Amino acid sequence: MASLRYESQVRAPLVNGDKNYHQITEDIVRPIEGNPSRLWWIGFLIAVALLCFGIFSVTREVIYGVGQWNLHKTIGWGWDITNFVWWIGIGHAGTLISAILLLFRQGWRTGVNRAAEAMTIFAVICAGQFPIWHMGRVWLAFFVLPYPNTRGPLWPNFNSALLWDVFAISTYFTVSLLFWYTGLLPDLATIRDRARLKWRKFFYGLVSFGWSGSTKHWQRHEALALVLAGLSTPLVLSVHTIVSFDFATSVIPGWHTTIFPPYFVAGAIFSGFAMVQSLLVITRKVLKLEDYITIEHIDVMNKVIVLTGSIVGCAYLTELFIAWYSQNPFEKYAFFQTRANGFMPYGWSYYIMMGCNVLSPQIFWFRKLRRNVTVTFFMSVIVNIGMWFERFVIIVTSIFRDYVPSAWATYYAPSIYEIGFYLGTFGLFFTCYFLFSKFFPVIAVAEIKHILKRSGENYKQKMDEEEKETPEKFAHEFAH
Repeated sequence: MASLRYESQVRAPLVNGDKNYHQITEDIVRPIEGNPSRLWWIGFLIAVALLCFGIFSVTREVIYGVGQWNLHKTIGWGWDITNFVWWIGIGHAGTLISAILLLFRQGWRTGVNRAAEAMTIFAVICAGQFPIWHMGRVWLAFFVLPYPNTRGPLWPNFNSALLWDVFAISTYFTVSLLFWYTGLLPDLATIRDRARLKWRKFFYGLVSFGWSGSTKHWQRHEALALVLAGLSTPLVLSVHTIVSFDFATSVIPGWHTTIFPPYFVAGAIFSGFAMVQSLLVITRKVLKLEDYITIEHIDVMNKVIVLTGSIVGCAYLTELFIAWYSQNPFEKYAFFQTRANGFMPYGWSYYIMMGCNVLSPQIFWFRKLRRNVTVTFFMSVIVNIGMWFERFVIIVTSIFRDYVPSAWATYYAPSIYEIGFYLGTFGLFFTCYFLFSKFFPVIAVAEIKHILKRSGENYKQKMDEEEKETPEKFAHEFAH
């Protein structure tokens, strides 16, 4: 009976076309088994070029010191920690899509979760480099680790939020990596079984850990996925909360506020989903996966973007209200003079932030725009530009003028090596993503097969036909 089915017929299908299990395997594994396309090579070579520029910039900073960056006595963080927080935010959506939506049994996650999980891994790798290289004497980076005291009175400062970052981010990275790799195992075994070349059979046999697809393997796989999802869910909330403590535990006007933890978490999900949209729009086009990364997936993720963008907008207005309501002259100066005043040196960055993060996502209230691929890609880029400027505004506008005019800094602008380091992380991120898309399936084959018979287009059509026939059949049987 239709009333007993748990898949709503109102929802659009998550797998388009007349697909069966074999066709799914062919479509998703085809880019791995064939030669890379011209578009793949163009993107990969551009990414490698950016990575080389980043390596050059970091090498120069290590040789000559942090003086290669345009930091000074007031602005000691600049682009470096701006980019660190931005990349951590990018890494949020992957674990959110995978873990929380798995626990809530949301079927639409299956088309996008694999690419989002990979994005999390690569983004956290990019983010983790910024605090390390920012130390200047990078060979002393181990000083932040809490190992037994061999340096006399010099101990790690456990009261420092920067030390908490080390624990939070390393834990987040470890659990996310395990979650991503665990989900890959059935698909790696599929590629192993299809491989014709010896090196491919050996490589995929090695990394699939002897997966046989037995009932016991599937039971353990699903149990482990639930355990890791349960561990990952609080990490999604805790990691960016702890990153926000880098600011909120200080006494700097504009930073010392209790709204930062939820505001940073919402902003991280906001920017993370925008980056997932950017990657998936390109991936579905280049790898010809439009039947699996559907308009329905894009539509649902745009709903999350407009929701989290509205939360971020409420946080911005709350900050302005509290700055006025507190009647703290330093807080009012930080918000109404250095930020909201467009005539101040960095006023332009505040209005870019507000325009990109608060105003522009509101177009997604319109269903037609929400389901437009071109608009979605353009907006995903706009959102991430806005979220970068949010971190820039928080860091630079709060500290470029200290309490007394004698401590007011000159105008801060990044050096070519700061820009090079940032572009280098883009190169690292996309180099990893291109290699991932070549050697691993960007869509979870086993999970797509799992939802095919309840969310595939042809199966939904059959169920619709059955629903129409059922009342007539029941009436006919009742009459006789």
